Amino acid sequence: MSESDIVRRALALAEESFIASSGPGGQNVNKVATAVQLRLDVFALRLSPPVFHRLKALAGSRMTAKGEIVLTARTHRTQEANRAEARERLARLIEAAEQEPKKRAKSRVNRIGKEARLKSKKARGSVKANRGKVDW
Repeated sequence: MSESDIVRRALALAEESFIASSGPGGQNVNKVATAVQLRLDVFALRLSPPVFHRLKALAGSRMTAKGEIVLTARTHRTQEANRAEARERLARLIEAAEQEPKKRAKSRVNRIGKEARLKSKKARGSVKANRGKVDW
């Protein structure tokens, strides 16, 4: 998989900090900071507006009000594995934002389709109209 220019720039600009992690780690869990917190200032990437809006939507709550994406990886026991996972997740997020969604092609219903739809609506309406109290 080839990295795009934006992804390379993002990985270079990302700031990493290591924090204490809950979960697996054995006796080291309280001594070694194995979890990785990755922070990226999105405005520093100088993205085009459509890509920025898609990235903002994809990031969701992981994007702060200041425009930073914060990713935390803590599933592995080692700093290196968590660091690699966080960087991979950031790369996937940016690549997904770069992908322009396909335009939806408007569908057209032909005359027969319209008549069939109206006929089924009429039939359904008559079923509902015939419900109710029975007058003996």
